[in-house]
Amino acid sequence: MYTLSVNKSQTLLGLLQVQPSYGYDLKQGYDSHFGARKPIAFGQVYSILARMVRDGLIDALGEEAGSGPDRKRYAITERGRSHLRTWMFTPDIPSATLQSDLFAKTVIALLVDENAEDLLNIQRTEHIARMRTLTREKHQASLADILTIDYALFHIEADLRWIEMTSARLTELKKELALR
Repeated sequence: MYTLSVNKSQTLLGLLQVQPSYGYDLKQGYDSHFGARKPIAFGQVYSILARMVRDGLIDALGEEAGSGPDRKRYAITERGRSHLRTWMFTPDIPSATLQSDLFAKTVIALLVDENAEDLLNIQRTEHIARMRTLTREKHQASLADILTIDYALFHIEADLRWIEMTSARLTELKKELALR
């Protein structure tokens, strides 16, 4: 399964807008929605909650004694709601400096006179294999997982288009690199 990189603080804040919760329940909710392959650590949940309390985004509603350590219940504040809404409706801007290891490997291969076409073919094969795996996973996935998989597939398709365009331009790129 493909795992999205998400802003853990904002997603925990969003889960608290749904309803006040304990740290344990927030971890379970986060893992259920966003961390199936890479769950959030309990320590990370509690450090995020402590920062959000400090910043006035959430309130600790008190402690309950139980069989284990005291449990704190958290609720989002008005400031937290405003902060969450701003985050949700601020578009993510693609990085102007977006580069990948594949780009760096291709340039280095050309600089050291290795076969960059072989490198791109190996990567193409890996991308296609990953697409097949993800496509199989879609058959028994929930709608949320299907959307996550589709997101991954579209990114892999974009990488494959880049690989094709770069393969067609290797000779030209090698000449350009030699002039630098």
